[in-house]
Amino acid sequence: MKTVRQLLQTKGSEVHAIAPEASVFEAIKLMAAKGIGALVVLDGGRIAGMVSERDYARKVILVGRASQGTAVREIMSEHVVTVHMEQTAEDCMALMTEKRIRHLPVVDGARLAGVVSIGDLVKEVIADREETIKQLETYIHS
Repeated sequence: MKTVRQLLQTKGSEVHAIAPEASVFEAIKLMAAKGIGALVVLDGGRIAGMVSERDYARKVILVGRASQGTAVREIMSEHVVTVHMEQTAEDCMALMTEKRIRHLPVVDGARLAGVVSIGDLVKEVIADREETIKQLETYIHS
């Protein structure tokens, strides 16, 4: 199974981030424009949290708050679980399942190197299984 480093080489390492003082409206607008479900919250280059569509639904919409008048820092998840470049896709899936999260920022030393999502990992597992099936079929037919 691939490492996080290999996954990022395939999918790219672009990170979409927002500042904690930005409005929730700005965060949702950015997520919609990029077709993603979460943003890393960066405060002076440091990971301060994560904000997701789930945070928006539960901490803004359900409690009747206004997205334009609410700062990201008010709804972001402050405890951020990160992974390192050499961890495997399997490690990441286990971590996501255990912590009930869908996005993992990837750190390389002190540098934010990318983000992997549950979708990225499922795609990798499917590709890995397809490759195994091809190899078995080749073995059987030879």
